[in-house]
Amino acid sequence: MFVAAIEKAAQFTRPIHSILRTYGGKQIIPGASTIFFVNEKGYAITCKHVAEMVATADNINQNYLQFKNERQQIQGQPKYQQLLKGLEIKYKLLPETIIQIKNNFVDAVDNMSGFNFIMHPTLDLAIIKFNDFGKIHYSSCATFLKDGNAIKQGSFLCRLGFPFPEFNNFSFNQLADDIEWTNTGTVVSPRFPLEGMVTRFLADQPHGLYGIEMSTPGLRGQSGGPLFDEAGIVYGMQFSTKHLHLGFDIEDKEIRINHTFKKVTDYSFIHLGQCIHVNAIKAFLSENNVEFYEE
Repeated sequence: MFVAAIEKAAQFTRPIHSILRTYGGKQIIPGASTIFFVNEKGYAITCKHVAEMVATADNINQNYLQFKNERQQIQGQPKYQQLLKGLEIKYKLLPETIIQIKNNFVDAVDNMSGFNFIMHPTLDLAIIKFNDFGKIHYSSCATFLKDGNAIKQGSFLCRLGFPFPEFNNFSFNQLADDIEWTNTGTVVSPRFPLEGMVTRFLADQPHGLYGIEMSTPGLRGQSGGPLFDEAGIVYGMQFSTKHLHLGFDIEDKEIRINHTFKKVTDYSFIHLGQCIHVNAIKAFLSENNVEFYEE
């Protein structure tokens, strides 16, 4: 049903690959999120929480660089461990503190001078503008549903994004105490579609109608990805998943597993994806004079 639509959406949907590490370990943690382009001028949309993660990376990296510089100055001193503890307090470093984040916009544009974000004041929505690029690497742009009020309960739609990161083109440089992108390894992660039915709509007092609830979850890595119909027309953008308790709880129930009786406990939830409504997206783009297509 969505074969052609997924191919169409893939032309304007791109991943952000991210790598990070915490102060307590040298293991690199990969992750991904999603953007999709709305015109040929380098404008894309994503979730505000994704944009904030990218925007804060420089501050996080700079904080750790300053820590490393001061740590270097106390190397070899008699009270090194005591002085190091003081630095950790100064720079607010705990074992679980994220100390480095590096991001890579895959197949978006060629060389660029940077990018700007426009954050929605209240919704989990952001515009990203790539600056001073020479060539775009996406081959099409999103086309939004013209009449967003035509979306009805029971509509069957699809989302596209990049969960389950499989890229491994990164390494830890122990000598430099740094995480790095490399020219070796797997540089891509496969796109992942997920279908679902429109169950309910999201609305509140300040926004009115602003979102669409889906019968299936939005997966980690699909945040910022498009929600579209069988023709590839965009109805919204995945931004979160809610978890509702079903009440079908099982406690200490004895069941047979591999010819052996075991007691199990299970608390069931339904996981429902939430998407920003196309009307809210188009309104935000229009407010910021960003051109887009609709049908």
